[in-house]
Amino acid sequence: MLESRHIYKTKTGQFQARDQVTKPITLLLAQSSPKLGKKEENLKTIAKQANAARKKGVELLVFPELHLTGYTMQDEVYNLAEPIPGPSVKRIEKLAKEHGLHIVFGMPEESAVKGVIHNTAVLVGPNGLVGKYRKIHLPTHTVFEERRYYRPGQEAPVFSTPLGTIGLTICYDLYFPELTRLQALAGAQLIICISASPGLRRRFFEGFCLSRAMENAVYLAYVNRVGIEDGNQFWGGSRVVAPSGSVLVQCKYDVEDYQPCKVDLDEVSRARAFIPTIKDLEPQLFDQLRTKSREA
Repeated sequence: MLESRHIYKTKTGQFQARDQVTKPITLLLAQSSPKLGKKEENLKTIAKQANAARKKGVELLVFPELHLTGYTMQDEVYNLAEPIPGPSVKRIEKLAKEHGLHIVFGMPEESAVKGVIHNTAVLVGPNGLVGKYRKIHLPTHTVFEERRYYRPGQEAPVFSTPLGTIGLTICYDLYFPELTRLQALAGAQLIICISASPGLRRRFFEGFCLSRAMENAVYLAYVNRVGIEDGNQFWGGSRVVAPSGSVLVQCKYDVEDYQPCKVDLDEVSRARAFIPTIKDLEPQLFDQLRTKSREA
């Protein structure tokens, strides 16, 4: 397993980000339509795209939130959840090794504590499991009831890989700039947000993708699902945003779409030199944020 990287402080107490020299990489936005409760079919979709992707020079394949199972599982989530690593992750590890790929996908994770489930993003590479991120911000309003089924995560790791340093987020997390800022401070060059967002949220996500990329000078890859479940239509619109705010590629709305995109992660250090939002950060604001959030 490759080592994940976290925030650290210099001797002066200032937060410091770590950059690394990388080569351009090609990722594939796998805007799929997962079949509810049908893990085998959803695994076959990953296998099919992995086989096609590597032939096209793709190195990083990204699927949406809860791709393994579909989103609106309700109480069935307790039967569909698996440990990490578990049977499904091990199958994807074999695919990643066979095709020389890194693969990101979402699944319900069965924790070591009985009855505790997490909404988790998994990162697998050619050498096996790289790491996982458990969704921190769980929506429980309007059509969403995630806190009924999932326990929120507590950590915001980033992962050092041969492709570059990667942070993972999930859907509603993107509403909260603190998370992606933490990952940027920890050295993330590419932040991946996997999502299962219905159409009413489209305007928010399209704005947040631009904001999170520009304010942190990172690449932001947003991969949203499509299809209809329990009356909810998921809008797709997956995209990659450069540190400058340029949308490099965008998938179609409302239909399955698979779009490659080449990114030069060295652009991150150049963008941070041009507009040094990370260097100029005032870390004492984090303490004030913590205090005010407790008062809210």
